[in-house]
Amino acid sequence: MSVSALSPSRALGGVSGLLQVVSLLGLVLLLIKAAQLYLRRQWLLKALHHFPSPPSHWFCGHKWEYQEEGELPHLLKRVEKYPRACVRWMWGTRALLLVYDPDYMKMVLGRSGTGLLLLEGQTWFQHRRMLTPAFHYDILKPYVGIMADSVRVMLDKWEELVSQDSHLEIFGHVSLMTLDTIMKCAFSQQGSVQTDRSAPPSPPASSASSPFRNSQSYIQAIRDVSHLIVSRLRNAFHQNDLIYRLTPEGHWNHRACQLAHQHTDAVIKERKARLQKEGELEKVRSRRHLDFLDILLFARMENGSSLSDEDLRAEVDTFMFEGHDTTASGISWILYALASHPEHQQRCREEIQSLLADGASITWDHLDQMPYTTMCIKEAMRLYPPVPVISRELSKPITFPDGRSLPAGILVSLSIYGLHHNPKVWPNPEVFDPTRFAPGSTRHSHAFLPFSGGSRNCIGKQFAMNELKVAVALTLLRFELSPDSSRVPVPMPVIVLRSKNGIHLQLRKLSDPDLAHHINYK
Repeated sequence: MSVSALSPSRALGGVSGLLQVVSLLGLVLLLIKAAQLYLRRQWLLKALHHFPSPPSHWFCGHKWEYQEEGELPHLLKRVEKYPRACVRWMWGTRALLLVYDPDYMKMVLGRSGTGLLLLEGQTWFQHRRMLTPAFHYDILKPYVGIMADSVRVMLDKWEELVSQDSHLEIFGHVSLMTLDTIMKCAFSQQGSVQTDRSAPPSPPASSASSPFRNSQSYIQAIRDVSHLIVSRLRNAFHQNDLIYRLTPEGHWNHRACQLAHQHTDAVIKERKARLQKEGELEKVRSRRHLDFLDILLFARMENGSSLSDEDLRAEVDTFMFEGHDTTASGISWILYALASHPEHQQRCREEIQSLLADGASITWDHLDQMPYTTMCIKEAMRLYPPVPVISRELSKPITFPDGRSLPAGILVSLSIYGLHHNPKVWPNPEVFDPTRFAPGSTRHSHAFLPFSGGSRNCIGKQFAMNELKVAVALTLLRFELSPDSSRVPVPMPVIVLRSKNGIHLQLRKLSDPDLAHHINYK
């Protein structure tokens, strides 16, 4: 037999052998991965065995229960059934401890850890110390007038809209207003994103990158990213970055992040150009207060180097998101709560009318002189916390006051919504009762956490509270609010608390001639 006749069979034998080796290697890798997943699950079972957990599927966890009943209704059942905390299995090898007890909250928030929108250790400390001057009361005082102007623009638009139809979905309008406010206060932007969406206020040379052109798309991008983050966290097959990028959701997320980054990049670029036109940076520093973006641009870290472009964009991204989206959620749900409780709405209105009886514009000093309105704002944020959940991965073991403990590496989900609706913390938690926050009332230090707690609480909480008060006060002076009974909002935790079907209200313009005297904002 010739050599040439044997060659094909030898070649086939070589290929077959190679396939066998590849198959064997693949099987070995698969077994190793299966062993890793098994050991991970066993570690989680051991780490969490002190805490109660409803029966879960070995692969799907509690996924189907939450999908069938809805996220928040199912959560409230757990809060009522299991004291302090319980385990939630996202899937077979990913579980977290769901916490809704104030003592547990205090323990976790008092420790370091990692989480969404969080820096770690010394980096966080440096950035926090660097940004604190941007929230000094001398800086915040003039912002009240800017906030009032932005709210007035929104209310003017509402007047036009309700003249045609008294029913209005408010969340979108409020989001645009809060973005307008944060752009003016923290980033010293001129113009208004509420009225100048089609044309930038800047010179034509910078129009291509003006943030005002893309305000609506930025808000939509933030909304998309929020939904996609939550969706990815709940999908076992989307945890690998490479695989996720190849999926339709991954493409969508990439595009939404690009749009959000384009907006913040335009803000930074425009400010840098303006500072260069004004002259030397030190001269600018010496002749005016520095806002949030000024501080970032002038920042020098401990080692003397300037803040990197990546750090700069991360801080701007975070603050622009938290400075408009969470506040928009808070204002929208507060207005819904007052619309649903007309007796409290009227009492707030009377307090505000009495306070602004001289026709002066609302000022910093007025904000501490509306106690009942503040009580209603806080009670609404208890029922509808703007940030319904905060996650932390423990960097160190922790032992809770009742003796139960967790090792480092466990994910803890601090359910602010569950805490605020916990009947052991708040009697009759579903009842809107502003007297819970009456002067002199007492509660656990970590029973009410609309702005988180501990050393890492929201740096902009005073800014946010000021904006909430201004928006509520001026809205109640202009409109009577009532709920739209045909479209009751369905709360949905998507980073911030949104509504599955929007927040629809019925607005009636107040035409009392005496009232017109109270709404002179200028």
